[in-house]
Amino acid sequence: MESLSPMLPHSLSTNGSTDVIGKRLRSSVEVSAFSYQKFVHFALDETKLSTDLLPSPLQENYPTMKALDGRTELQLLSFQAPKIRLLRSLSIVGSEAMQVVLDFAVFPKPEFDLPIFCANFFTTASINIIVLDLNPLHDLISRGDYKEKYYKKLLPLGLKYAELLPWGGKLTSESLRFFSPIVIWTKFAPSHYKHSILYSAFVDYYKAWLDLMDQATIETDPSRILCNREAQHRYLTWRKEKVSHFYLFSELPISVLSIFM
Repeated sequence: MESLSPMLPHSLSTNGSTDVIGKRLRSSVEVSAFSYQKFVHFALDETKLSTDLLPSPLQENYPTMKALDGRTELQLLSFQAPKIRLLRSLSIVGSEAMQVVLDFAVFPKPEFDLPIFCANFFTTASINIIVLDLNPLHDLISRGDYKEKYYKKLLPLGLKYAELLPWGGKLTSESLRFFSPIVIWTKFAPSHYKHSILYSAFVDYYKAWLDLMDQATIETDPSRILCNREAQHRYLTWRKEKVSHFYLFSELPISVLSIFM
């Protein structure tokens, strides 16, 4: 392959600028070749080992579609299961700045007080913004029993990835209310090494959630079922508000996206 440096202006071919441009080009190639479909396929295959997945009505009503800008593609998947109200995956591939997004979540039926599995990954040629968590259904400060029930045994898992994927910076107190003690909130420059760590974290966290689901027993008290339902509604309301501030979605049909929040 011919060297790119003779084609560059003189001002860009000195003082190490070619190294910077080369890194940017390599990052663009990495992102353009990168897909989160491996994550989705693993989650679906692993879920099918634990339960029976059936396509939800959303799967039929919202196939793959283009956003209003005509360039951004949305790939939508949604399923149901005996203990799962909605397993849904929203993958977005945008031409602007080589954007790749995965918004993957699993919501338990209100008869189960399971955490909500959540994976929000945003990738461009220059940065990855990552949130991976088992979002608590109930407040962990006032509900110590809930924290003990679902997170005590998972703390070593959270500590493992806290070292590999460092904390991404300050979060609002409102957002922290919806995150667990094992949340992975991180930012990093794109690289195959970091993506492999992220995939490993996704696998471990999802297997942990499936283990919790397998052990979950059905709730029969109507008041507790209502409490679980209201907790999911609060979480979804918070998610919807956050999506409205996410610039990537400025060209997307929010009425459609809100269904998948």
